[in-house]
Amino acid sequence: MQFALLVKSHANVRYAQSLLKLATLECKCLLYAFNATAEVRVEMLGGSPFLILETEEMDEEHWGYLSRHSAISFAAVKQEEWLRPLPLKPPAYLEPDLAQVLKYKGKTNADFTAMMLHCARSASAFAFTQTPLTVMDPVCGRGTSLFCALEEGDCAIGIETDEKAVHEADVYLERYLQFHRYKHRREESSLTLRKGGALKKRSFTLSNSPEAYKAGKTVTLELVRGDTALADEIAGAQRCHLIVADWPYGVQHAPKDSRESISLAGLLRSAMPAYCRALMPGGAIAVAFNTFTLPRAAVVAEMKNAGLTPLEQPPFDDFSHWVEQAVNRDMVIAVKKPRKQT
Repeated sequence: MQFALLVKSHANVRYAQSLLKLATLECKCLLYAFNATAEVRVEMLGGSPFLILETEEMDEEHWGYLSRHSAISFAAVKQEEWLRPLPLKPPAYLEPDLAQVLKYKGKTNADFTAMMLHCARSASAFAFTQTPLTVMDPVCGRGTSLFCALEEGDCAIGIETDEKAVHEADVYLERYLQFHRYKHRREESSLTLRKGGALKKRSFTLSNSPEAYKAGKTVTLELVRGDTALADEIAGAQRCHLIVADWPYGVQHAPKDSRESISLAGLLRSAMPAYCRALMPGGAIAVAFNTFTLPRAAVVAEMKNAGLTPLEQPPFDDFSHWVEQAVNRDMVIAVKKPRKQT
């Protein structure tokens, strides 16, 4: 059986050049979650690019999961020269513009962020979990990944060292929820660290309907200004189902601790063990990075050293794509193996 999935056009010309490769890989990752054997190829139909997927007929659950695809705007069954439309069933919890509206220099493409989330989820043991997952971004900037998670009905935790970025994400989300009249509650609190000191935490509790909010069916978002290497202490050990991190590219800025500059590799080395501790057994982490400043082999090595298992087989072995002259982006996904049953 053949399915035709229309790849949507993209306003970002640079990203559009890589979109067909990434769309194909995301489709294969989604299929990986339910062990589907399928051929996926790109084919032009009527002058528009489609992913052509050849597999057995899918049940409603699997089709709903495939509908998560970040780059698909139309789907159909392909019968010779005819297309029979199929309804897409994406997990729309909040308005789909939440991750798109806030604009700023250096923002990670929201569609790429959604792809990272979907590929990490597909590699984890929680792909088909019906209750909200907890997604952490330990280098969240102004929160694009957190907003992508909220859009799909998951909880989110963001860590960022830049107070201005945290403040802007906080103000934006509050205004967005007010504008769309979503029932929510915003709170501020302090998080005491084991070695002394405290961090400020902004927390949102919200729902997509007044009835659900009243019934306690809510999702949460937490914003913390702090060191990414404290991820397990900030988020809570074994609390996160997924971690996504678009690592600094090292082009216009360098990571810094409280005293001096450190390398991107050094920062990753200090943070990865904390990421592993923050993940639940069966959880997955996706790290995107600039191969010109951080080789893929270095990311894989740090994941292994921290006790994670990088996925180095297709379709997880090569997400590399050109972004701009100084940035060639790739992504590595690793899983934290579940505990052995005794």
